[in-house]
Amino acid sequence: MKAITIDRYGGPEVLQLRDIAIPEPGPGEVLVKVAFAGINFMDIHTRQGKYRDSRSYPVRLPCTLGMEGAGEVVRTGAGTRRVRAGDRVAWCISWGSYAEYACVPESRLAKLPAGTGFDVAAASVFQGSTAHYLVHDVARLGPGMTCLVHAASGSIGQWLVQMATLQGATVLATASTEARREVARSLGASAAFDYDGGRFAQAVRDATGGRGVDVVLDPVGATTLRDSFRATRVRGLVVNYGNVSGSVTDLDPIELGEAGSLFLTRPRLTDHLADADTVQRRADALFEAIAAGTLQVPMDARRHTLDDVGVAHARLEQRQQVGKALLVPESTA
Repeated sequence: MKAITIDRYGGPEVLQLRDIAIPEPGPGEVLVKVAFAGINFMDIHTRQGKYRDSRSYPVRLPCTLGMEGAGEVVRTGAGTRRVRAGDRVAWCISWGSYAEYACVPESRLAKLPAGTGFDVAAASVFQGSTAHYLVHDVARLGPGMTCLVHAASGSIGQWLVQMATLQGATVLATASTEARREVARSLGASAAFDYDGGRFAQAVRDATGGRGVDVVLDPVGATTLRDSFRATRVRGLVVNYGNVSGSVTDLDPIELGEAGSLFLTRPRLTDHLADADTVQRRADALFEAIAAGTLQVPMDARRHTLDDVGVAHARLEQRQQVGKALLVPESTA
């Protein structure tokens, strides 16, 4: 089969299209014929080596890239119980989907309802599950609450704006251009601001009568985190769930006290997909809302192939897309 592998860390040039053997599912694993794979920042970070020492995401060289996908079960390994050949499934946080076939732990698989297409599933399960746990489990947003969503036109940001609004929260947003801020407003944000060198914090204060928001959802990191503190109310919560602009390596906890006795957390999705039941529960919530029309799936119209996945990586790194990029592995078969 054809697959995109890396044996060293670096830029898009380290991506290698190779013919490799179709993997055999081990105990507790399932072999899936990949219909679509999602293209995510986690794939970029894997390629760059940001997880080389991670215990949460223990992906090591050499590896086949791609940590999200959807397709049809081909074979099951020993000890599997929930799925069988022919089942339609989706998954995330299991590497190897930039390929025609992938072995996935059964515990990571969500079964798809009949009306859900593979493209929608592959565009939904990672970002959608991330937004679901952030809104429902970490921020616990509800009526009367306010939140600030950074990078609100990005794939996870669009899910967050919609889910927070559905929970009854008032959503403020940031994005880098007016066109992207309009995306956030169209999805339910009551106001959207430019980052403006950190001056978004004062705009948020002004929009909340000087109080600040209850929760900030910040995937940006170094260039926004301290200003996110300034945008948060006394005893509010700042959720740093990504570090697209780099990690904050010099934070003194006393800063949280000085900013108003804030709470700061750095969660990861893997800890909120702890078992098969949770994986399926989150996926079911997503697919039901999509089918009902209450959640829109942000998808890029372009479908990349294994031959041009480097282009997709470059576009994602340069923030040239709004919406989820998808890979079609079988197009090069």
